[in-house]
Amino acid sequence: MQHRPMSDTVKPIILAVDDEPDVLRAVVRDLRSQYGKDYRIARAESGQEALELLQECKRKGTPVALLVSDQRMPGMTGTAFIEHAKTLFPTARRILLTAYADTGVAIQAINELGLDYYLMKPWNPPQDKLYPVIDEQLYSWRKDHQSEFDGVKIIDHRWSFDGHSVRDFVARNHMPYRWIDVESSAAKEPLLAAIDVTQGLPIVVMPDGTALYKPSLGDVAERIGLATQATVPFYDVIVIGAGPAGLAVAVTASTERIKTAVIERSAPGGQAGTSSLIENYLGFPAGISGAELSRRALDQARRFGAEFISARDAVSMRVEGQYRFVRLSNGDELSCHCLIIANGVTYNRLTIPGCRELEGLGVFYGAATTEALSCENKAVFIIGAGNSAGQAAMMLSQYARQVTIVCRRGSIRETMSEYLAERIDAADNITVLHRTQPVGVVGAEHLTALTVRNLNSNDEITHPADAMFVFIGATPHTEWVSSEIIRDERGFVVTGTDLKRPTYRQSWLLARDPYLTETSVPGVFAVGDVRHGSTKRVAAAVGEGSITQRFISEYLSGL
Repeated sequence: MQHRPMSDTVKPIILAVDDEPDVLRAVVRDLRSQYGKDYRIARAESGQEALELLQECKRKGTPVALLVSDQRMPGMTGTAFIEHAKTLFPTARRILLTAYADTGVAIQAINELGLDYYLMKPWNPPQDKLYPVIDEQLYSWRKDHQSEFDGVKIIDHRWSFDGHSVRDFVARNHMPYRWIDVESSAAKEPLLAAIDVTQGLPIVVMPDGTALYKPSLGDVAERIGLATQATVPFYDVIVIGAGPAGLAVAVTASTERIKTAVIERSAPGGQAGTSSLIENYLGFPAGISGAELSRRALDQARRFGAEFISARDAVSMRVEGQYRFVRLSNGDELSCHCLIIANGVTYNRLTIPGCRELEGLGVFYGAATTEALSCENKAVFIIGAGNSAGQAAMMLSQYARQVTIVCRRGSIRETMSEYLAERIDAADNITVLHRTQPVGVVGAEHLTALTVRNLNSNDEITHPADAMFVFIGATPHTEWVSSEIIRDERGFVVTGTDLKRPTYRQSWLLARDPYLTETSVPGVFAVGDVRHGSTKRVAAAVGEGSITQRFISEYLSGL
């Protein structure tokens, strides 16, 4: 992995803290050997000394990328130092060096302080135990750090549906950007003097200075370097949707050198990609954001040769012999031997008065992490009480003055994992309205208030509201599949042994049984949330996608 600082003149700092001189020398030696070219390696022999150094960095505007601290230090423990350091450099990544006896403290720090990782001493050899961990932490820091920004700029006003769509698309496709509000930035933003805002908003300004006025997402995708056209008309496998399940198919199929293309209408990660923190995915004790997980999977699939076609949607499909054809939203038609339906679900829309008119203008579906910063010191409402709603509440509580969860049931524990419910209970600025449902929203140009009804008393109350995020169930994206593909009454695709049930038995015509994720059309598979009976969890979606590679190989070998 290449290490490149954010500035050519000021190296970001990696700070090592340990009260034992021999250990500190070893840490600094290993860090300097691997990262000294691109980062300044600083050292401190106590938590207090380290805080003084960080205060000096703050005063000078020197970026701090990583903190590596021992836990057992006199005067100030490593976790106490990290807690104080967060207030000075909240985006710096944090690693704790521990003895085996301190692992419980480290896990508690992950839950309570946002510790990114802990390493048990000794870490020899560093090539195996130290550098891979730090590589990942520095990659994450560089991706988020924008002090030397020269990327895409998006110009619009705060309450713009089209502007929100563009910002969300760019962010979820892992392209750094800076948003310029034409209303609040007019007097201090030199760029606005050179741009004709009367030609229409939003405006996307590329790094070379060219401006796109009121662009489509396809236009934006092409200009930021995403592929929007297939390179060939035929693939062994075409995957519709780049959520966790679709990405898993792409990775595993590509490793077997099966020519694979993935069609994604919006951004990699699907609904999981909007999750601020996935904490129950195997191998990530500190949790991982949906965007980061999808970014890693995307890089992995591309490394093995999978092709990604962005800002395109499947609009229809047909079957001719051993070939499956899919028509895209730009009119192109591609063919393949195996077609994978993995385009997931979309959150159901609220039908209460005023909601449709304010979509994107304070009313959002899903986590909409691009809107988190704009919620600073605001009143935010979450509609729904599943895990996605709980994760969104925790993320938004870091910015908002008050987060209110509107829950139809008597307890969020009926629909939410216990660990998440406990954190919501402990959060000072999160309130839960039980047995309550929304009945109307208020606002002219943007959301200003939400009216809710208590289901026990039938009383209604209107609350001031700056933003509302909705999580109320989902509908599958299957309107484009052919009538030969059996779906249940809700539109989810029926697969595997479910096709042998009396209701669907006549739909499977081959002598062999259908594969676990195979649909009623041989060679067409469905994975992830779009599949009937699927477990709506990221790990389950990845498992379904991964195992489908075996079925693809067996199907292809029989052609």
